[in-house]
Amino acid sequence: MSTIAELLADLSAETEALMRLIEGLDSAGWEAITPAEPWTIRDQIGHLAYFDERAALAASDPDAFVEQVNRDIEALTGDVAELHRHRALDGPNTLGWWQKARADLIAAFARVDPEQRLPWYGPPMRARSSVVARLMETWAHGTDVADALGASLPVTDRLFHIADLGVRTFSWSFSNRGLEIPDQRVRVALRGPSGTIRVWNDEENASITGPVEDLCLVVTQRRNLADTHLVMEGGLARRWMEIAQVFAGPPGPGR
Repeated sequence: MSTIAELLADLSAETEALMRLIEGLDSAGWEAITPAEPWTIRDQIGHLAYFDERAALAASDPDAFVEQVNRDIEALTGDVAELHRHRALDGPNTLGWWQKARADLIAAFARVDPEQRLPWYGPPMRARSSVVARLMETWAHGTDVADALGASLPVTDRLFHIADLGVRTFSWSFSNRGLEIPDQRVRVALRGPSGTIRVWNDEENASITGPVEDLCLVVTQRRNLADTHLVMEGGLARRWMEIAQVFAGPPGPGR
C-alpha cells in the first residue's frame, strides 16, 4: 500500500502533466468546448480548483468544511453551478486559482493521518482515499481537456490508483442505479505501460483483462466500452463495465 507521501507525489506528477497542457493556452483555447459539453477547458480547471479548495478545508478544518457544505449545498446541484461565483475569472486567472488550491491541498494532506476519516459529499473518506479521488478527478478532467486539444496525457503506472478505486466502487456502480448488488465480484487483470500486471479478485470466474488505461477510461466514463481493448468473460463483467462509475453523484450519461 502506498504511503500518503507517495500518493501526494503521484498527485503532484499528474497535476504537472495537466499543467503542461494548459499553461500556454490563449483565450480561444480556454473557451474550447470539451467532450463534457457544455463545459469548456476553463470550466474543467475551475471544477478541479473548487473541489481542491473543499478537500483542503476538509483535511485542515473538518467542522468548517461541514458548515461550508451546508451553506453551499444548493449551489452544488447544477452542472457548473458551483463555479458561478468564479465565472468572471479568465483562463490564466482560473489556472492561478487551481495552482494555489492544489498546492494548499497537498500541504494540508501532508499533515493528516492517512487513515483519518474526513467529511466529504456523502460518506466520510479516509485521507488516503481522498488523495486518490483527487488524482482520479485530475486525470479524468485532464482527459477531457486533452481530448479538446487533440492531445493526450502520459500513460503511467499512476493509473493503477484509479483502477483500484474503480474495482472498489463495484457495488456503488450498481446501487447508484437502483440495481441489486451482485453476490459475486469480477476478476480484473490489468497491464500497465511499464509491463506491470496487477490482479484483483483472482478467485472469481467472470473476468476483465486489458490495459489499465482502458479500464480507467471506462470507470471514469471518458470512453465508450466499445472503444477500448478490454476483454470481458462472463455476463457480470460486461454488465459492470456498462454501468461502471467511480465518481460520486447520480449516474453519468457515459460517452
